[in-house]
Amino acid sequence: MAKIQMTTPLVEMDGDEMTRIIWKMIKDILILPYIDLKSDYYDLGLVHRNETNDQVTVDSANATKKYGVAVKCATITPNAQRVEEYKLKEMWKSPNGTIRAILDGTVFRKPILVNGITPYIPTWTKPITIARHAYGDIYKNTELKAAQGSKAELVITDKDGKETRALIQEFKDSDGIVQGVHNLDSSISSFARACFNYALDAKENLWFASKDTISKTYDHRFKDIFAEIYETEYKAKFEAAGIEYFYTLIDDVVARVIRSDGGFIWACKNYDGDVMSDMLATAFGSLGLMTSVLVSPDGKYEYEAAHGTVTRHYYAHLKGEKTSTNPIATIFAWSGALRKRGELDNIPELCAYADKLEKASVQTMEDGIMDKNLAAMSKLPNKQVVDTETFLIEINNRLKELMA
Repeated sequence: MAKIQMTTPLVEMDGDEMTRIIWKMIKDILILPYIDLKSDYYDLGLVHRNETNDQVTVDSANATKKYGVAVKCATITPNAQRVEEYKLKEMWKSPNGTIRAILDGTVFRKPILVNGITPYIPTWTKPITIARHAYGDIYKNTELKAAQGSKAELVITDKDGKETRALIQEFKDSDGIVQGVHNLDSSISSFARACFNYALDAKENLWFASKDTISKTYDHRFKDIFAEIYETEYKAKFEAAGIEYFYTLIDDVVARVIRSDGGFIWACKNYDGDVMSDMLATAFGSLGLMTSVLVSPDGKYEYEAAHGTVTRHYYAHLKGEKTSTNPIATIFAWSGALRKRGELDNIPELCAYADKLEKASVQTMEDGIMDKNLAAMSKLPNKQVVDTETFLIEINNRLKELMA
């Protein structure tokens, strides 16, 4: 069978530890036999990020702006222990955070539904997509310790040098801590438009929630910007598509989500989305069954797995042991990126391949063949637990039939 030809490269961002090993397996077993892959390759492994003073991360994000589609392997965000382990020059920032900031993107995470793996909330029969704002909040914070007897103030100095001050706290009787967070109207507007556009593409209702009753300036600004953009730019489009935009408080949305049957997009501020996406992933099954795509306001896409680098399995792999690691989210990162490349370049064969790769992956799991992580969740009888490479070979056996 002739390989599917690509016309434009996609940006390939390699990663760390066990996911880096699986990344190569997926390419060798499931992609390269079928596609004449054109990729602009960047090694985002921690060793190479350290060697380049993290310039490689910036370069990969700028390449995504150039080519429009990227696929990213899971990467390490170093802590103090990792700095020592890898002998790093400094504690480099999260690659995901750097890429999000450069693309000004919104992260959309959606679970993969598989027969035999029942969500912990039994009413959830359709996936719930989390849309996470990817700028500001505590991820761009400034924080200090405050000694007893000190005073903390919030100070805004305008362009003419005029100061506006507000007392935060007088630490009369105890030491304490202070944190300052910010956001930008421009970033909130990009977040809103990305959510509205995604909802129109998916033809699903969009929910947005914050805590504007408590945060009467910060959170209320999010609410107002969403409302203004919806009314002026998207209301007619939503009505024509038969979908709705809905705002309420975040605690109300949490209650509504639990009672729902799914099938909608839940937009969250940065920290809320970080927490709630992991909650949804676990409730639907696993982070290993969660897709993730970063979408910029001008239509650039970066696909990745939602989980980490699976360090424990990597150390076992280094000892020569066979590991049973869930590769599904990484496979779906590749299929999502290849499908989008096919859509943008008008290559229907590439889109069809991506659909079949996902179908083969789900079919393999529903046939009872899976890794230890999936097997622990699956209610299917007669499950067959296999190592990662065997799992990928089984997926490929089904993919070959679909491609024939």
